Parts: sequence; structure tokens; C-alpha cells
Amino acid sequence: MRLANIRLPDFDRKLVAAAFLLSFIGILLIYSAQYHNDDPSARSLYLKQTVWLAIAMVAFLGTISLPPRFYDFIAYIYYGIMVLLLGLVLLAGSAQMGAARWFSLGPMNFQPSELAKLAVLLALARFFAYTKWPPDSKRRLALSLLLVAIPAMLILKQPDLGTALVYFVLLISLWFFSGLSPLILLLLISPLISLVAAFHWLAWAIYFALLLLVLYFGRPGLLLSVVVTIANLIFGMMTPLLWNRLADYQKMRIVVFLDPGRDPLRAGYQIIQSIISIGSGGLFGKGYLGGSQTRLEYLPVRHTDFVFSVLGEEMGFVGGAIVIGLFAFIIYRGLKIAAKCRSTFLGTIAWGVVTIIFFQMVVNIGMTLGLMPVTGLPLPFVSYGGTSLTFFWILIGLLVLADRHWLDY
Repeated sequence: MRLANIRLPDFDRKLVAAAFLLSFIGILLIYSAQYHNDDPSARSLYLKQTVWLAIAMVAFLGTISLPPRFYDFIAYIYYGIMVLLLGLVLLAGSAQMGAARWFSLGPMNFQPSELAKLAVLLALARFFAYTKWPPDSKRRLALSLLLVAIPAMLILKQPDLGTALVYFVLLISLWFFSGLSPLILLLLISPLISLVAAFHWLAWAIYFALLLLVLYFGRPGLLLSVVVTIANLIFGMMTPLLWNRLADYQKMRIVVFLDPGRDPLRAGYQIIQSIISIGSGGLFGKGYLGGSQTRLEYLPVRHTDFVFSVLGEEMGFVGGAIVIGLFAFIIYRGLKIAAKCRSTFLGTIAWGVVTIIFFQMVVNIGMTLGLMPVTGLPLPFVSYGGTSLTFFWILIGLLVLADRHWLDY
């Protein structure tokens, strides 16, 4: 068969081009981040990322080549397999930096928590597509929460709080997309808000007063109002207990987020150096390979969690705006696809894909700017990490698949 006769499936080329540009920029930034490193293996990380990009593109083509009914069929099976892998990685995984999150596969590592996001997305999409219970049904809410809680608890054991948060944010977003009213949604997540607000008595008092006003004017019903009020009181009182159960590094991440100068040479060092890097880039940056923070190795984990800091220093505000613009384009296209899909299953998948990409982008960039605590969530397509890169290209494949089959029921 001649190469000219091989035809690729039709797909949204602008959407794919935006994702490929982000991946290519990521490889350039990884190369720059380790360019001055004395370790040859560190300098070659960009080559590994290039290999992973090739693998990710194969995964993308495989994703769009399969019919939607295949994902419908395997949703719960794949979910069960990933839950088993999450349990197995706790027993036999490779520990790095105090966390057991990876399986070592020779020169490469496999992180099941990344692909478990896909399993949770497919399982939730199938559940919401076929359940006959109304959006505010207690059974519907409880079962969907259980689908998320099982893998999330296993991931918290690793420990990996950032990835676990993605699961719960995905659930909340899909509750909204599947028809749950904003008022009920707000009341459901209000205990979690109370948990955070209770770190300071004044913030919690203000929040609780606002909650009572919402209950009074929203009138969700006497029973629900009483349950929500009691739940918020309980969660507010649990805050000191939760704080005491946090690991020391988790406590310090919260403290330095509020005041990076509290520990400028250790826990606050990453945030301070990241802000310096981005701020020193100015409008157009210092030029590719010209970042002093990167060259002098002041910025830790600059090829993974803080790759956006390298971008800000070398490419400046303009480079950062281009990357954010590419993300905005992907999110825009994803929202359009989710809105037009006639299939509830495909529409829910598209909405979930947008949720994951948007949340991780906001958290990662916010982290580098000192606007959010350090969570370890990678910047989609850009940060170093083969499993993460493959996962996000599979998500793009699901968006393309939903777009191609939007007329299906």
C-alpha cells in the first residue's frame, strides 16, 4: 500500500494544532530549563518528552479511531482496572520524594493517577447518561460521589492532594452540567467552604452569616436548610482536627502561600523564585535560553511544576499570553462541542475534558504567580511528564471524537 493512499480520520485541525503547539512549546521550555544542568540525563529530558509526544499522538489517533459506543462499553471496566492499579501502586509503586505514585518501567515511569482521571470521567459520563433519577436525587448524588471518592481516597494515600482535588472538581462541574441547580450545588459544597473559612474565626463568622442569608432567601426547604446548617457547623469545628492530621509539608505549603516570606529559604523558596522569574521577564522576556533564574538554577522543579515560570522569564508577558490564549482556544472549542452534542454521554465527556484542562491550567499558573498553594499539578501539555502528556492528548482525542459524532444520540 502506498503512503499516499493512507487517509487519517477527519478531525478538528485547529483544536489539534493548538494542543500540538502547547506540546511543542513544552519541549522547548524543558530543553531550556535543563540546558545549563551539569547532569547529562537532566539535559536529555526534552528527548524523553519528544518520545512521549510521539506516543501521545499514537494514543490520540487510536482514541479518535474507535466508535463512541466502545467508550460507553468499557467505562466501568476501565474504572475498575484503574482502581486496582491505584491500590497496587501503594503496595508496589516506586517512591520518589516521599510519595508512592509511579510504576517504574525501565527508563520511564507510569503514573496511574493521571489515567485514572480518564476512568473517573468515563464512569461519571456513563452514569449521568443512563441514570433515570432527577439531578437532585439523593441516590444519584451519593452514587456519583462514591465513584469519585474511591479513587480519590487511594490517591490521597500516596499522598497527592492536588490530583485528588481534580476528581472532586470534575464531579462538581458534572453535577452542574447534568442539571443540578446552582443553589443546591452551592449548598452541597458549602461544608467544604466552611472547612476552609474556619481557619480564621472572623472569615468563618462572615461566611456563616452569608450562608444563613442564602438559606433564608433561597428557601430550599426546612429539612435541607437544617441539614446544611448542621453540616457547616460540624465541618467548621473539624478544621483544627484536619489541620493536625496534615503532613508537615502540607501545613507549610498553606502557610507559605499566605506568607511566602515566612520560610524564604525552604518552603517559601519555590514561590518567591517563581515570582521573581516571571516578574523579571517583563513584556518580551530575556530571550530563549537567557533566563538568569533558570541558568543559575535558582528555580527548583522548573521543568515540571514551574515550567510556566521559565516561560515568563524567557518569553515575558507576551509568551505567557500566547500560551494562555492557546488554552483559551481549546476551552472555547470544547465548550462549543459539549453544547452541541445530542448524546448526553458525549456531551458530558466534552464538558469534563474542558473542566480538567481548565482547572489544572488555572491551578498551575496561579501557583507560579503565588495566587494558589503549591499542589504539584502539572501544566497540561507543557510540563514534563509522559503519562500526563499522553493523558491530555487522549482528552483532546475525546473532544475530537465528540465533535465528529455530535449528531449521534
